[in-house]
Amino acid sequence: MLLEELESRHVPTKVLDDREIVFELERKPDIGVDVVLERCIQHSRALYSLWVFGIWGIPTVNTFEVADICGNKLLTTMRLIRDGVPSPRTRVAFTPESALVAAEELGYPVVMKPLVGSWGRLISKVNDEAAEAILEHKDVLGTYMHSIYYVQEYVPKPGRDIRAFVVGDETIAAIYRYSDHWITNTARGGKATKCVVTPELNEVCVRAARAVGGGVVAIDVLEGAEGLLVNEVNYTMEFRNSIETTGVNIAAKVIDYVLSVAPR
Repeated sequence: MLLEELESRHVPTKVLDDREIVFELERKPDIGVDVVLERCIQHSRALYSLWVFGIWGIPTVNTFEVADICGNKLLTTMRLIRDGVPSPRTRVAFTPESALVAAEELGYPVVMKPLVGSWGRLISKVNDEAAEAILEHKDVLGTYMHSIYYVQEYVPKPGRDIRAFVVGDETIAAIYRYSDHWITNTARGGKATKCVVTPELNEVCVRAARAVGGGVVAIDVLEGAEGLLVNEVNYTMEFRNSIETTGVNIAAKVIDYVLSVAPR
């Protein structure tokens, strides 16, 4: 859809396949473009590609900083807290024992997440009986990311959450994601309907986007008892199934922003 939008505007475009690209680190990448729009599926490929492009002064959407922060739930949460963006109460611990203390302090059920991950994978809603077993399992896995325990309060929601799309300083569209399961990701079978972008929703989402460095991001928002809470910020936003739902040409908005970043 993005390529079709660029073609409709007669913008010369080059596709860089991350399965084939090789960076010669001693030299500036000779890719012959004014700006790079990152659309990698794998976070690691996106992150280090953006780092190389950025070091050599090639403009990117989004930047390495935004990808680095949004790709790590701890970094994202700390930016939201720093900038006063409302978000669920969260604890980080480094041992199963201290993580259990954190869970008990927050009050069950709690949500445990890997620091890096998307599409609702490896996220667990945990009650007191299961907590010790899950923490022990993570400890046995022993990988770098499983040795850090990200524990978040469970926020009851009305069978849905909100995915909002921010481009620059505007929330251009939003959807409700409904599911009978507590995880509402459309990648996990959630159903989408249009969500009206209210002034309150626009404000909290734009503030969240600015907190992580701005650009083109998708914001996951929970409807808490005391108002909206920003749950996560995604730097490679997926929107194909949201254009018809929202009635907004999201691809066009994204390309408008990308072209504004390119050197004149």
